[in-house]
Amino acid sequence: MLTLQQAGLLFGVAVVSGAINAVAGGGSFLSFPMLLLMGVPPIQANATNTMALFPGMLGSIGGYRRELRGAEARHVLGPLLATGCVGGVLGAVTLLLTPQQTFLGLIPYLLLTATLLFAFSRKITAAVRPQGEAALSTAGGATAQFFVAFYIGYFGAGAGILMMALLALLGIHHIHRINAYKTVQAATCNGIALLAFISRSVIYWKHAGVMVAGALLGGYYGAHLAQKMKHEHVRWIVIAIGAGMSAYFFLRQRS
Repeated sequence: MLTLQQAGLLFGVAVVSGAINAVAGGGSFLSFPMLLLMGVPPIQANATNTMALFPGMLGSIGGYRRELRGAEARHVLGPLLATGCVGGVLGAVTLLLTPQQTFLGLIPYLLLTATLLFAFSRKITAAVRPQGEAALSTAGGATAQFFVAFYIGYFGAGAGILMMALLALLGIHHIHRINAYKTVQAATCNGIALLAFISRSVIYWKHAGVMVAGALLGGYYGAHLAQKMKHEHVRWIVIAIGAGMSAYFFLRQRS
């Protein structure tokens, strides 16, 4: 059951999560734990969260449409989307085969790992990418995207920064273009994973329906806002949310 108060809270969280995803990634740090706090089982919460934020990604694509024009977008995204589809569905199937209690035990570690990757993404990217040139070939990027997509299908929180780092390794430097390409990749991988979730009937549709409306609103306007605001401010908000949620679930396991 979903009360009116819960519905309002989920809608508000989804608006913020959709906007954060459009600006810097990491919206799941907020929306996924909120579903758990409302009593949704872990695997169902992950599937419902994926469904809830997916339309917001589509809204963000509309906001980034100018950055997606031209031959470069087709050249870069084609191979990444091909391997991403395979990795996304395999990750989702693996999640569905994971026992609830096992996945619940993994949650704080997954959140913490994603938060650390997000926090130190610039240093990681700078360490592995030669200055002014691409560190990965197209084939190498497509292979790396397979593993990122597997993670997206399995859990996904913080995956946006992995894709942004991957695009930087491929020699893409413009931040808004990186965000645009990342959004297309995330939408594709999550869309493929959703097919597995829907087929197994693990989505809480009432919760997802309320959050879809909020994520669409936040995702579309967040994409426009991302091109006007300071990226660093949003990064620190995402890091703080991820760290806080990681600490909460570690403490919850011990209690």
